[in-house]
Amino acid sequence: MNTDNQENTIQLGFEGTQNFDAASEREYTILNGYNLGSRTMLLCLPMSEFYDKSAVANQQNISDLKRFSGEPVAQRRLDPNHTLGLAKYILKGLFAALETYYHKKAQPPTSTFHELRKAVGIQPYLSLQPLVANIRACKPGGADLKVSRNSGGKVSVFLTGQHVLWVVDGQHRREALRLVNDFLTDVTSRHVYPKRPALFSDTAKGEGVEPAELAVWNDLHEVARSISTVMVEVHLGLNAEQERQLFFDLNNYSKKVESALAYNFDQSNPINLYIKEKLEAGGILKLADKDKNEWDNHDGSITRKDAVAVNAILFLNKTNIKTASPEKVASHTKDADRFWSLVKSIPHFGEPGAKKKTVAAQPVVLKALAKLFHQFRSAGDMQSLQNLVDGIEKGKMDFSHSNQIWRYYLLEKPDRDNAFPGLESYLPHESEGNRDIGGFNSTEGVFRFGAKHNDIFPILADMIRWTLGLPNRHVVSP
Repeated sequence: MNTDNQENTIQLGFEGTQNFDAASEREYTILNGYNLGSRTMLLCLPMSEFYDKSAVANQQNISDLKRFSGEPVAQRRLDPNHTLGLAKYILKGLFAALETYYHKKAQPPTSTFHELRKAVGIQPYLSLQPLVANIRACKPGGADLKVSRNSGGKVSVFLTGQHVLWVVDGQHRREALRLVNDFLTDVTSRHVYPKRPALFSDTAKGEGVEPAELAVWNDLHEVARSISTVMVEVHLGLNAEQERQLFFDLNNYSKKVESALAYNFDQSNPINLYIKEKLEAGGILKLADKDKNEWDNHDGSITRKDAVAVNAILFLNKTNIKTASPEKVASHTKDADRFWSLVKSIPHFGEPGAKKKTVAAQPVVLKALAKLFHQFRSAGDMQSLQNLVDGIEKGKMDFSHSNQIWRYYLLEKPDRDNAFPGLESYLPHESEGNRDIGGFNSTEGVFRFGAKHNDIFPILADMIRWTLGLPNRHVVSP
């Protein structure tokens, strides 16, 4: 380094160079900073370069990779489901990046591009939050890193192969980048949609790639390798204890956003969009932007969180909507419309004070109905589905609080058998789990179901089956 650069290096707080492998040295432009008194640097790297330059200090990596033998563990185990969700998000973002790339080249996107983008999902804006990493192979604060500033004010750091970016916060984002790269490499080289990772669509697994689609995937792969970047805040010279503390602080001092607010802001998930565009805008449901709905002065609304949970069962037979794809939602929309029209027909549903007028205003009951709808539709048992609809529309299913069936488990066995002959065979054996489904308040005349919805709604679905003479799920058909 020349004298001018050495003087600038001292001004930046670095002492100079030590133990460098000049053959692998690379220059990186940085934004030099202080984070609560600790020296950091901000790097902007292409996605693929960040993956190659970084590592994760979890037990599996330290054990499997010889080059990292002896490195201290400072990360939790990877969650594959979380990684897959992030990979799908990144793929969606790459389509947005490719559309921008096309516009800059004055190249109109093809109809195939729009079809593929619709299949992965469209939302108003996408961004991958900055990752946080640490360079262990330097002195605290990066005192021995080689840094320079040119006459134009550009600050650069010179890193070698030993300066691994150990990920402190963002290991799932890093692994998601790998999944996306593997997917795009597989598609563009083998011309087949890989079964793993399943990033594109449920219907495309293992199928061949059409030429028009291949052209889009080739462009997408190029965008991913060339113009798509990630931001990395790099801490310098932290030990494992400091890394663990930083990880804890980054993940525990942020306030969790209420589900209602998060779902209200989200414009990406197709089930969430269905709720907003069809149910809310269509006047089918009145949604409350809070996570709990009080019984007194109930205005007939359902919380957005509960609406999402019910539709997760209805569309996916799952307890969350993370895996919803535009294609799957589109294929089930007509049945979902029928379901909510049926719910709307239940006496007192959606009215002011509905919670005290009908148990159907309690989300666990809607989950039970959604479960039945999904089961019959998935099994192709359209007759049972129609019988369910007819039974509710004709009032054969009593959703009032006074219906004794909700108090089944509050009765002695002889009283149960007398009041509900044959119902026992419809219900799961009492040794299999929780049977405290709720309680009856005789003063108010209301039955309130418990909070353990995942235990309760399958039982309620069985009670509805028995009441309407629908197939017993515990009996195998010959």
